[in-house]
Amino acid sequence: QVQLVESGGGLVQAGGSLRLSCAASGRTFSRYTMGWFRQAPGKEREFVAAIIWSGASYHYADSVKGRFTVSRDNAKNTVYLQMTSLKPEDTGVYYCAADSGWVHTTPGSYDYWGQGTQVTVST
Repeated sequence: QVQLVESGGGLVQAGGSLRLSCAASGRTFSRYTMGWFRQAPGKEREFVAAIIWSGASYHYADSVKGRFTVSRDNAKNTVYLQMTSLKPEDTGVYYCAADSGWVHTTPGSYDYWGQGTQVTVST
């Protein structure tokens, strides 16, 4: 069992930066692929980024490539999402999730979810 808690969301102006953190409980954190998803009001949850257990491989949605960076520190049981050059369309609730398999972009592939953290990008 893995419990996930996101933090670091907030209100930022367009062009600004935020770093989200996701702290995991459980001794098996390092075995999981970790993903970030987001959900805007009235829209489906969408994939943002994912990183495999070792950190050696990662994947990004086209909409965030070159602006967002996913990383993890297995010693701290934490995964991060560094977001730069933020745009209003990045607004939404950001969730981290744990997947016992390889990198997946579909929410249904993930086994555990955090409660989410709100990111709002103003114009």
